[in-house]
Amino acid sequence: MSQDIHGEKILILDFGSQYTQLIARRVREAHVYCELHPFDMDMEAIRAFGPKGIILSGGPKSVYEEGAPAVAEALFDMGVPVLGICYGMQLMSLHFGGKVVPAGKREYGHATLLASGSPGPLFDEFFVEGKSPVWMSHGDHVEQVPEGFEVVGFSDNAPVCAIQNVARNLYGVQFHPEVNHTPRGEQLLDTFVRSICGCTGQWTPGQIIEDAVARIREQVGSERVILGLSGGVDSSVAAALIQRAIGDQLVCVFVDNGLLRLDEGDQVMRTFAQNMGVNVIRVNAEERFLSALAGVEDPERKRKIIGNLFVEIFEEESSKIDDATWLAQGTIYPDVIESAGAKTGKAHNIKSHHNVGGLPEHMKLKLLEPLRELFKDEVRAIGEELGLPHPMVYRHPFPGPGLGVRILGEVKHEYAEILRRADAIYIEELYRTGHYDKISQAFAVFLPVKSVGVMGDGRTYEYVIALRAVETKDFMTAGWYPLPYADMAHISGRIINEVKGVNRVVYDISSKPPATIEWE
Repeated sequence: MSQDIHGEKILILDFGSQYTQLIARRVREAHVYCELHPFDMDMEAIRAFGPKGIILSGGPKSVYEEGAPAVAEALFDMGVPVLGICYGMQLMSLHFGGKVVPAGKREYGHATLLASGSPGPLFDEFFVEGKSPVWMSHGDHVEQVPEGFEVVGFSDNAPVCAIQNVARNLYGVQFHPEVNHTPRGEQLLDTFVRSICGCTGQWTPGQIIEDAVARIREQVGSERVILGLSGGVDSSVAAALIQRAIGDQLVCVFVDNGLLRLDEGDQVMRTFAQNMGVNVIRVNAEERFLSALAGVEDPERKRKIIGNLFVEIFEEESSKIDDATWLAQGTIYPDVIESAGAKTGKAHNIKSHHNVGGLPEHMKLKLLEPLRELFKDEVRAIGEELGLPHPMVYRHPFPGPGLGVRILGEVKHEYAEILRRADAIYIEELYRTGHYDKISQAFAVFLPVKSVGVMGDGRTYEYVIALRAVETKDFMTAGWYPLPYADMAHISGRIINEVKGVNRVVYDISSKPPATIEWE
C-alpha cells in the first residue's frame, strides 16, 4: 500500500459548521490528505494523528456561552500551524485572552475585507489593492485582539476579520475562505497548507487509486462483492475501481426500480454488460418499490423505504451468488455530510442519504465504500484515470432514490411516467443548446398539484413541472444556473406540448443554501 498518500496530513476539527467538509475539499485541492474529526478529539489522538497543520472550523454556537465547544488546552502548544475559521478564530482569540462579543449587526453574505497593517505570509497574496471580497456568516466578532496577535483585515461591520501571530504560526479569519463566494479563499487555504504547513502534495488521482485498490484487496481478500449499479457516476467509478482491484470477484446488480430516467435501464445494460464486459444481473423490481411507497408522502420515509428495499433485494441476490459477503456502494463525502454529519456527529441534520442513513441493522452483507472519503470532482478525476468514457464520468448526478425524491409527495407510476418524459426533453434541450456541460446538475421535478390552463379552446386542469439547474464546484454550496429566457420558453413549450398531463412549467431560482439542490 502506498505510504506517501497519507504521509502529509492536515487535521480539521469540526465545530458544527455546514461548511466544514468544504474545508476538507479545499485542502484536497492542494493535493494534501486531510481528515475531519470532532472538536473534542483528545490530545493523545491528535498527537497520534501527527498533523502538519490544524484547521478549526466554523460553528453555530457562541464561544462565550457556558459549555461552548472548545479544544484540548495543549493544542495550541503543539508547535504546528493552526488556522481558525469564524468560530475557530473566535475560539483562538478567547483562548489567548482576547474578547469576543455579540456583533451589533449580524453579518451574513458578501463583504469586503480591507487590509490592515502587514499582510504576513498567509495573506500576502490575498489582498489586491488593499482589499478582497469575502463571504461572512457570523453573529459575534472579536472586539479585543489577544496579546501577540495583530489585525490583518477588517470589514465595515467587523473591526477584526483576520488576525495572525506569525511567530507561533497561528492565524484566524472571520470569513469563510472555503466557500466559492470568497473568490481567493481557495488560494488562501492552499497557501496555509503548502507554504505555512510545508506540505508538498501527495494526494493525486493515481495515488488515490493505488491506495484504494490495495485497501479493497486487503478488506475483501478472496471473497465476492456485489455492487448496486445505477449507471450514475459514483456507482460506475466504484465498479471500475473494485473491478481493477479484484476482477471477476465483483458481480454488479442493477435494480430497475421503476424510478429511473427514460430508457435508462437499457442504457445501463448496454454500457456495462455489453461494452465493458462487466458481470451485471438485472432485477426488475418496479412493482415492489411502487407498492412499498404507496401512500407515503414524507421524504425521509421514502428514502428509508427505498434504501431498505434495495438492501433486501441485494440480500436476495447475494444468496444466489456463491461467497457473496460484501455489498459495495458509491457513497461519497456529500452523502455523509448531509446525513447529520455522520463523520463527526457535530453538524446539524439536513436529510438522510439512502447509502448511509437507510441501512437496517440486520443487513447481512458487509459494506464496501471505496469512494466514501471523496468529493464528486475527485470521483470524476479517478474515473477518467481508470479509463471510463468522458460522457459517463461527467454525467450529472442522479440520486440513489431516483425519481422517488423528484416526485414530491406520494410516488405513483403515472407521476413517474410524466416526470421521465419531461426530464428527457429538458436534458435533450440542454445538450442541444450547449448548456449541459456548463451546468453541474439539472433535472425536472414533478409537483403533485394541478393548475388551470387552456389548450386550444378548452380548459385544462393538469400538473406542474419544475426545472432545476445549478452551478457548483463541490455540491456543498450551489447557485442557480441563468438559463436564457428563449431556451426556457422553448423547453417549456416542448414539455407542455409533448407530455400529456402537464400544462405549466416553472424554473427554480433558489441557491444552496438556503435551499438544497434536490427538492426532497
